[in-house]
Amino acid sequence: MPACRPVRGPGVKLPSSLAHERVLGARAIPPALPASNLMAQKGTLVVGQSGGPTAVINRTLVGIVESALAAEHAVDQILGLRHGVEGLLAGDFVDLRRQTPSFLPDLRETPSSVLGSCRYKLQDDDLDPALAALERVEARYFLYIGGNDSADTTHRLAAAARADGYDLRCIGVPKTVDNDLVVTDHCPGYGSAARFVAHATMEAARDTEAMRRGDPVKILEVAGRHAGWLAAAATLGRRSEEEGPHLVYLAERPVTPDEVLADVDAAFRAYGHAVVVLSENQPDPSGVVLGAADGPRYVDPFGHRYYDSPAAFLARAIVAQLGLRARFEKPGALQRMSIPYRSETDAAEAEAVGCTAVRLALDGATDLMVVLNRDSDDPYRCTPGTAPLEAIANRQRLLPDDYIDTAGRGTTEAFRRYAMPLLGAPLPRHARLLP
Repeated sequence: MPACRPVRGPGVKLPSSLAHERVLGARAIPPALPASNLMAQKGTLVVGQSGGPTAVINRTLVGIVESALAAEHAVDQILGLRHGVEGLLAGDFVDLRRQTPSFLPDLRETPSSVLGSCRYKLQDDDLDPALAALERVEARYFLYIGGNDSADTTHRLAAAARADGYDLRCIGVPKTVDNDLVVTDHCPGYGSAARFVAHATMEAARDTEAMRRGDPVKILEVAGRHAGWLAAAATLGRRSEEEGPHLVYLAERPVTPDEVLADVDAAFRAYGHAVVVLSENQPDPSGVVLGAADGPRYVDPFGHRYYDSPAAFLARAIVAQLGLRARFEKPGALQRMSIPYRSETDAAEAEAVGCTAVRLALDGATDLMVVLNRDSDDPYRCTPGTAPLEAIANRQRLLPDDYIDTAGRGTTEAFRRYAMPLLGAPLPRHARLLP
């Protein structure tokens, strides 16, 4: 089986604010895990994708399939789940060995989730049917690519299999553009989405600067649920005070609509235009998402709430109360799975965690998630490790205080040191006219 190579690039130090999270359960993977007396038993490998697709989640699937193909001594069938655990409960499998010769090379450049995804919360009554479906295909290895909700699903299947005496090795494989998994230094998917947001903000800033006489205010609303990692990435392309974004609101720092209006007015007076970035669930001090006093418009099976656009609400308020024309942009799904903005560092790490997950399963591990440990500053070097699924499931890592500036409207140099290597390549430098 091919070895998972460390990813190298520009150096960065692991922030002290994350150091304690590694103690919660993350471990480096030794050169060779102890052999299991069950390793000789051949079985089926089942893999699924869950949650919001990313630009690199299919690269993780490539790492899994290629590693499984190379392990003919232990892996018989390689079955993909159509639409995650919903496909498992429906018995909807696809044979990943029977694809065309170009499938894996093409998959490396394919956005979104080729197997299909879901946001289904496994119920207690689902556990027995799920295990029965896995036993019918003689599954010995279950790998699930996703975030903290998927970690919960994988952990529960591992616990149920253990209680039933079913030798099923369950490994969680990380993915989320929100970058909010605990223990791991960062999540596959984040680097590419962060690169998209940084580029989009730079481009929106140039456009707003050019169009300031007619459209002086622009608001970008980015993903992230209740963590500000993606909104923070908007600051990475800003090289001078007059360049946008002038205001970046982070979910970790509640703000009132009146404060936003005052900030926009001050930025407009200082620069002649204002570029604003905020998280999709930006709260006010009472915890209510801006412009969502009537509550969420949708709640998913995991209890995650989805609200009307706070950017649209703020744009209307700016027009009505400041008399400034304001436009808003909401990249939506494009920010999380756009291939042209993909970070090659992110892609390489995504493939590495897939390869590592197969290795762990073959060596007898179960009820673990692969994590990424940042090993060195210069050059940037990150290697896979492991953490118990239970330590990750249903938990959320917020942006640390030392990454947020004192005004709560931007980020610090510590965040830049953390995030820049994950983008995979330098951001462009736009031309500026001399005065």
